[in-house]
Amino acid sequence: MNVSQAIISRTSVRSFLDRPVKNEIIKDLLIKASRSPSGGNLQPWKIFVLNGKSMKDFLEFQKLWKKPESPAYEIYPPNLKEPYRTSRYELGEQMYSLLGIPREDKEARIIQVMKNFNFFGAPAAMFCYVDKEMGPPQWSDLGMFLQTFMLLAQEAGLDTCAQEAWSLKHESVSKYVKSEDSDILFCGMAIGYKDNAAKINSLKSERRPLKEWAKFL
Repeated sequence: MNVSQAIISRTSVRSFLDRPVKNEIIKDLLIKASRSPSGGNLQPWKIFVLNGKSMKDFLEFQKLWKKPESPAYEIYPPNLKEPYRTSRYELGEQMYSLLGIPREDKEARIIQVMKNFNFFGAPAAMFCYVDKEMGPPQWSDLGMFLQTFMLLAQEAGLDTCAQEAWSLKHESVSKYVKSEDSDILFCGMAIGYKDNAAKINSLKSERRPLKEWAKFL
């Protein structure tokens, strides 16, 4: 698989097979992904991997964590302006339409959203942290690291879903992984093998045309 094929084939997978992922594969992907661009070579990412027993233990631990939590950060800006608001709205409507969930069925929509918190059934996952002192340039480094990991996963035959939704449960996650108080949870990522029979995995988000966001001067 070349880079172009990996980019085109990568999607946010929201239903996984119950098929184990070897830690050795994840380790290899992380080592390769660490070659991602990093300003000043800070390499600000801090990764915690769940797999096998630790995944089962975390999901059980999470059920017991009842304390309300405030988001670690705003996932989307408040009062999202155009064209970003429409892009987000259309993706949501596309997904729920595919699943046959009407707009008025709030309960079914919430159930779908809550699947984030069992990693959509993925057998493995990781949490990505960064020191709170880091700024936008280092958060950009995190994005490049995660993208590199996801493309390498495609090459290795694995599928992924990056999940900023985990910022809504950052306290319980941090308690389980025993992260430093000086670190903040950026996102989680589900890792596994796509269930091709699941309708949700046929979702392919649209991209705005080049002329709307690029100018050749």
